[in-house]
Amino acid sequence: MKRRDFFKLTAATAAVLGANGLSAHEHTHDKGECKKQREFEVHLRHTILTVGKQVRFWMPLPLNSDYQNLVTNFKVKTNATNYFISDLDIPTIYAEFAPNEPSPFFDLSFNIATKDRSADFSKYKPKGEFSYEAMDALNPSTHIDLSPEVKAKAQEIVKGIDKNDELKKARAIYDWVADNMQRDESVIGCGVGDAAAIIKSGILKGKCTDIGSVFVALCRAVGVPAREIFGIRVGKSALSAAIGKADEDGGADITGAQHCRVEFYARGIGWVGADPADVTKVRLSEKLDNNSEKIKNIKEYLFGSWEGCWIGYNSGRDFVLKPEPAVKPLNNFGYPYAEVDGEVVNYYNAKRFRYEYVSQEIF
Repeated sequence: MKRRDFFKLTAATAAVLGANGLSAHEHTHDKGECKKQREFEVHLRHTILTVGKQVRFWMPLPLNSDYQNLVTNFKVKTNATNYFISDLDIPTIYAEFAPNEPSPFFDLSFNIATKDRSADFSKYKPKGEFSYEAMDALNPSTHIDLSPEVKAKAQEIVKGIDKNDELKKARAIYDWVADNMQRDESVIGCGVGDAAAIIKSGILKGKCTDIGSVFVALCRAVGVPAREIFGIRVGKSALSAAIGKADEDGGADITGAQHCRVEFYARGIGWVGADPADVTKVRLSEKLDNNSEKIKNIKEYLFGSWEGCWIGYNSGRDFVLKPEPAVKPLNNFGYPYAEVDGEVVNYYNAKRFRYEYVSQEIF
């Protein structure tokens, strides 16, 4: 590591860590009870298996919140000629490599503490204005298109509910999504998350980004602020191995463990976590149905709560990375992203882009 790069990264890491555990982009969430603190050592190793005159690399970094916070500086091993934290709103590390570098690599490690998260619904007060951040989570985007079909389905789901009661509307939408959508293992990665296309087609299948995006779009269509949180599973779940697993010593291969959760905003509480996609994943992996006691219990828990076996990166949808890449906007940012001579490196193709992710829980 060049001396100047060390200081750039250390200073930027301090900004991400923030004073009193808050990042420069203060990611405000519900103030319900957070419990069962856990700590994970995470190692993220990347190699770009394509030679080019211009090789550039971006990767998402964990956000700081009241359910997770970094407890060490980022540690880097790389042959990049330059790298730095390029964005704090959507925490991002960026690197560029010398022309024709035969094997560009970028390894990042850090320790992070997590907590189980639970909303205190007794604090709900359906009056007053939404925060500025919440208002932004009502807007459509390319993949959260509030089409006529989306609006009609949302109105159908919340029929009879007070239009000013976002908590009841969010619960009705959550129940509908968790009960009616199906996890489709044939989908690559976490899915594209084109909510309008899914609802219009009537084929209610996909993976976590697809399922989360349908929840978010339906919420926004009836005035409930909502957003996805892209991240990755890092440890064992007490609910189901489908939600998170590790060996008996707390070690886990998390290379393919990217996962999208969701949040909605409720006045008096703030941002409330939920995860309808994991209801569908447990149902499929354990061959259960909606009437099983386990699915009923998991569905109830994952409305307002989630376990600290996962870390969140960002809520970015249809946005432009910093520095600006050749291809834009980016659908979402839960995976590493690279370009070689202006062409996107397919991170699902091991012949061009290899990465290995592992975590170790510290007991």
